[in-house]
Amino acid sequence: MRSSAASPEARLPPLIVICGPTATGKTGLSLGLAERLSRAEIISADSRQVYRGMDIGTAKVSAADRARIAHHGLDLVGPDERFSAADFRRHALAALAGIASRGGTALLVGGSGLYIRAVARDLPLEEEGSDPAARRHYEGRLAGEGLHVLVAELRSRAPVTAARVDSANPRRVVRALERVELVGDRPPSPPRGYPAASAWIGLDTDPPTNDRWIAGRAAWQLEHGLLEETAALRARHDTGAPAFSAIGYAEALAVLDGRLSRVAALAAMVRRTRQLARRQRTWFRAEPGVEWLDPAATDPLPAALQRVRRLLA
Repeated sequence: MRSSAASPEARLPPLIVICGPTATGKTGLSLGLAERLSRAEIISADSRQVYRGMDIGTAKVSAADRARIAHHGLDLVGPDERFSAADFRRHALAALAGIASRGGTALLVGGSGLYIRAVARDLPLEEEGSDPAARRHYEGRLAGEGLHVLVAELRSRAPVTAARVDSANPRRVVRALERVELVGDRPPSPPRGYPAASAWIGLDTDPPTNDRWIAGRAAWQLEHGLLEETAALRARHDTGAPAFSAIGYAEALAVLDGRLSRVAALAAMVRRTRQLARRQRTWFRAEPGVEWLDPAATDPLPAALQRVRRLLA
């Protein structure tokens, strides 16, 4: 734990992290906790919920719930604007400072592991900077030569970095090559630790159950306006932007263009979301100090509330 009277990051509120794979009930638990705590506010840690208009496909919390409980981290940029983990960290730190000034408790909720780690472990992302020219260079090569060429180059030039990167994720590979241009082949700076009281609560269940929940949510999204939402977004934004590669939106665009049937789109959404859940499970199981709860076995709210009250006491 760090302490510095001069640092604004040291003036932060108690922090409750709610993490885990997608479709495990994190939003519901966060709302239940926030309603039972005094002056609690929620910060969404979801790399797709930062985009305005992308509501159904990202399972964004409803307007009614946002009216009841203050939320941060939502609707920050347009779908065709760039937004990084460092951008999120800056936004979250400003939100945390505001929550602290109001004497509140913060709940950091989501499945984007790097976003959560950047805030709850105080991971220093900004110091590595960015190189827009290098990024454009590698994005152009990605489009022209394919992902496999960039992955091979990353493994050859920077094996240390390559070992830490999801080689199936084009954006991560491009960002890794950009980072190599800036700082060379070295691991990221280590986390410094959240400088106030914090606790981590993880939600997870057995993969078959999680798979069923994923399938049910994907079907609901298609039935309740995902195609219409995507059509409205396409009318206003460049669908070549990275945000439109998000699960649900890529499939919806394919349906609108006649490249996929609704049945095939649903199958693709379910498959990609299950793959995401497995990656998230691996990431969060490696995080130390997480108290894991199984929402399929019992209501996680009582145990989570007990854990939070112990922290705040």
